[in-house]
Amino acid sequence: MTNTRTRIPQDLDRNLALDLVRVTEAAAMAAGRWVGRGDKEGGDGAAVDAMRKLINSIPMRGVVVIGEGEKDNAPMLFNGEEVGDGSGPEVDVAVDPIDGTTLMSKGMPNALAVLAVAERGAMFDPSAVFYMEKLAVGPAYADVVDIDAGVAENLRRIARVKGTDVSGVTVCVLDRPRHDDLVGQVRRTGAGIRFISDGDIAGAIAAARGESDVDVLMGIGGTPEGITAACALKCMGGMMQAKLWPRDDAERAKALDAGHDLDRVLSTDDLVTGDNCFFVATGVTSGDLLRGVSYRAGGAYTQSIVMRSKSGTIRVIDSYHRLEKLALYSAIDFDGRPLAEQE
Repeated sequence: MTNTRTRIPQDLDRNLALDLVRVTEAAAMAAGRWVGRGDKEGGDGAAVDAMRKLINSIPMRGVVVIGEGEKDNAPMLFNGEEVGDGSGPEVDVAVDPIDGTTLMSKGMPNALAVLAVAERGAMFDPSAVFYMEKLAVGPAYADVVDIDAGVAENLRRIARVKGTDVSGVTVCVLDRPRHDDLVGQVRRTGAGIRFISDGDIAGAIAAARGESDVDVLMGIGGTPEGITAACALKCMGGMMQAKLWPRDDAERAKALDAGHDLDRVLSTDDLVTGDNCFFVATGVTSGDLLRGVSYRAGGAYTQSIVMRSKSGTIRVIDSYHRLEKLALYSAIDFDGRPLAEQE
């Protein structure tokens, strides 16, 4: 099924990038107070609240296409919510206040605050099926892989372009029981595996970065995360292929009733159409992609990545935030502590 929503071309101002990164910085700083505390809901709630307050100051007329959704049972930033200050271009918005809530709660690497924006109607509607099978690579391998070719053949093709044998290829895989067969197939080829416990947006980006030691992301993960990652890959010149993966007969029937072809391979351009999208992320915990939030007396350091597909520009932004200054214009208590400590 093609994306049937009407796509209205918009002139997304390049300066929008700096507005967007302020939103992910706010979410990351709010969540940073919860790192390692073992409370996924508390940290995610703080990030959602911070992101929601800041996003409504941005000059855009946004609709959340990918939000917290039913998986997180979140009261804010839900699918269909209107965001922005009501001026500016009409856009689709994908938010993930914390990609990797478990990573954040355990103080593990690679938790990110993520936001993507594209022209209205550009993002694939993920509502029918929550999971998809994914294959993500960087520009070097974008023209040689095919999700229908199978695991072994794709790894051989990647190795050939890389100029090595398959043992020199590394696959990023979410550590889940559903991937037991995939792991077996990869290992039989001799390729290596980099397991991640959560956060496959970061995994897809790692696969697309030339300086990364990961060559490809494979496996089944969230459809919303796949669409958000596709925005980043479009900016980076990488590629994602995906196939919807219903969890059960009820979800399969729902997808078929909605007109989806479950055998169809969805490309990057199917997941986010056009060539005018932004992807921004700020590190919550330090990892391969970004450094996490670091607090000092009266201030905080953040590191963010900002991408725009139209220009192909990728920027890494290091910022220092004086918390007393933030308090002058923000209703968010960045300097606060979890409620249990305040009582």
